[in-house]
Amino acid sequence: MACLGRLLIIDNDQASRLHLATHLQDQGYAVLQADNAAQGLALLERESPSLLICDLCMPGLNALALFDLANNRETRVPVIVVSAAQAASDVVEALRLGAADYLIKPVAELSALDHSLRRALDRVRLRQENRRYREKLEAANHELAGSLCLLEEDQIAGRQVQLNILPESPLQIDDLHLAYKIIPSLYLSGDFVDYFRVDEHRMAFYLADVSGHGASSAFVTVLLKFMTIRLLYESRRSGKLPEFRPSDILAHINRGLLNCNLGKHLTMLGGVIDHRQNRLTYSIGGHLPLPVLFSEDKAHYLQGKGQPLGLFAEAQYSDQSMDLPQAFSLSLYSDGIFDLLPGASLQDKEAALPEVVREAGGSLEGLRKRLGLDDLADMKDDIALLVLSRGLA
Repeated sequence: MACLGRLLIIDNDQASRLHLATHLQDQGYAVLQADNAAQGLALLERESPSLLICDLCMPGLNALALFDLANNRETRVPVIVVSAAQAASDVVEALRLGAADYLIKPVAELSALDHSLRRALDRVRLRQENRRYREKLEAANHELAGSLCLLEEDQIAGRQVQLNILPESPLQIDDLHLAYKIIPSLYLSGDFVDYFRVDEHRMAFYLADVSGHGASSAFVTVLLKFMTIRLLYESRRSGKLPEFRPSDILAHINRGLLNCNLGKHLTMLGGVIDHRQNRLTYSIGGHLPLPVLFSEDKAHYLQGKGQPLGLFAEAQYSDQSMDLPQAFSLSLYSDGIFDLLPGASLQDKEAALPEVVREAGGSLEGLRKRLGLDDLADMKDDIALLVLSRGLA
């Protein structure tokens, strides 16, 4: 059983302490125990537990000092008070000091303790996630502030900025394998891809194709990264992650581009994969070609439509949902891919793409070889490919 967290119990009542410790160990927690205040405070300082369970009515225990120590750590440690004292003033004082909860001893309903623990630890995890995304947001702000000067002074520095904000490739997220390739027509690219966890069971991804080429389009990709990170952070902070829909992401970016008044627009494909439900939800913002799903040696386009981003204030975006096959690949492309496909017309090239994906086995490596991506030169347009796959040989 995976450890759910490290807990510290401080209680000079041995029977009560052992009763709680045994139950919590059975639930999957690692439990530290202290039978006096000095030992407990030393363990709190040395072992950095995830949560503290304490009886404040103990000889030698300074409640204010305990809460100061728990609250002033880099990772704040929640305190659940378990005490025989039943006066309302004791409960109020414990909560005033910052207790996550107050339970009366003996704790007959251990499910109440379990619920209190989960709630307190969930708050800790949320604070940690918010801190990490706040740091990412600050870093993205810093990148954004400096990127214009970097692109004006030196395209090499601009290219490095762009590479730094792209995700790792290839990357494994749960049972999904993710990989991409971006080939700029100039030194900087107006095509961009990203993928990231939304929460423990959802993963988001997108591919965007900014109008134009070069430094001005590459700047919009930096802005795009900033806007998506900010949206994820704000969604976590406001507790709206259950509504993290691809159509909302596209609408958010559309508003942001219009507000910036950069004279730039983009097309975009965005999606969220729910691992728990094995379900894909996606939204399309004026983008061609459509995503190609490959499974059981067959390939076909997904369906959907929507307007480009950054052109129309009244633009609306809708979500499409589908269950995913057990083994599949989902490939996304910028429209530069059409330059590499056989056919005299755009319709011919669109018809050829699923067959090319099938012949490539749905993999990025297969597409690299099939389309000769490593040998391209003097391209008229940027090219981006993003492939998400599961269970393929």
